[in-house]
Amino acid sequence: MANTASARKRIRQNATRNERHRARRSRVGTFLIKVEKAILGGDKTVAQAAFKDAQPELQRAATKGVMHSNTIARKLSRLSARIKALAASAQG
Repeated sequence: MANTASARKRIRQNATRNERHRARRSRVGTFLIKVEKAILGGDKTVAQAAFKDAQPELQRAATKGVMHSNTIARKLSRLSARIKALAASAQG
């Protein structure tokens, strides 16, 4: 157990930060699932709308330090490519 006041405070801060990060990660996951379902549904406009809603939430997670910015960039890039491919297969 922590012996000093600063160590006790650090434990409290870590617990609070952990809650916030867990909530933010959960939100990111929810948005990603919505985009995945839209892509699997095959409708380009719905997928693009879900992607547009998810983008700021993912960027915010990177800004807040919950997830690494490169991880978010990779996820967004891959989702965007899948939506583009969806559009190409619908036209062909």
